[in-house]
Amino acid sequence: MWLLIEIGNTALKAAWSDGLTLGKIYRYQGEKIVDFIVSLTEQQRPQVMTIAAAEPVSTETEAVLQKCCSHLIFLDADHRQALSGFSLPDYLSCDRAASIIAARFLFPGKSTCIFDFGSTLTIDFTDAEGGYLGGNISLGFRTRFQALNRYSRSLPLVNTPEAPQELGDSVETSIAAGVVSGMLFELDGYIRSHPDAMLIFTGGDANYFAKKMKNSIFVVCNLVLMGLALITDAFVRKNN
Repeated sequence: MWLLIEIGNTALKAAWSDGLTLGKIYRYQGEKIVDFIVSLTEQQRPQVMTIAAAEPVSTETEAVLQKCCSHLIFLDADHRQALSGFSLPDYLSCDRAASIIAARFLFPGKSTCIFDFGSTLTIDFTDAEGGYLGGNISLGFRTRFQALNRYSRSLPLVNTPEAPQELGDSVETSIAAGVVSGMLFELDGYIRSHPDAMLIFTGGDANYFAKKMKNSIFVVCNLVLMGLALITDAFVRKNN
């Protein structure tokens, strides 16, 4: 069994996998990330533990995690060796790289447009041969609400609206309508400019926006974990 872990900007997501088949998904949002990972390995020691982290970790933390498994694959800004065979640029964060690898696997022979709705909104494109065409980074959904509140003294922090109005009739509804509509217009612009691409939504707000789109959307909530399984599989095959 392999243990796959994505440490994002605000939360951790993990899954045991039997090869490319993902099992139970675990989520953790707290400060004791290392303790949580160690707890996952107490009942069963993984053959391989693959971790993609948004921020580099200390050598001390890496040493603790190494003791929890037979082999540790660490992916962060300083550890990218496991990505060397996937023909992706080094500037891509490890979670974006994993998502692209998974998209290639899920849609062979198809161009893809991958939208990851997290603290940031990332948009990545591949061609029909799986080649990486490039991508963009924008403010995430909740980050837009927080930015309006932080950088304007007069605007309140608004919660995610269930059913935003088309036009606001108060400060709160104007913020909600503006943020949601602005993001929908942004998504629609990318989709219109790549009409033949398979549209993949992932990340925390993927379902929220997929329900508001008129296009056919593939929502793959665990796209990064699927990519980590493929990266692990490639490592195991290479070293067996």
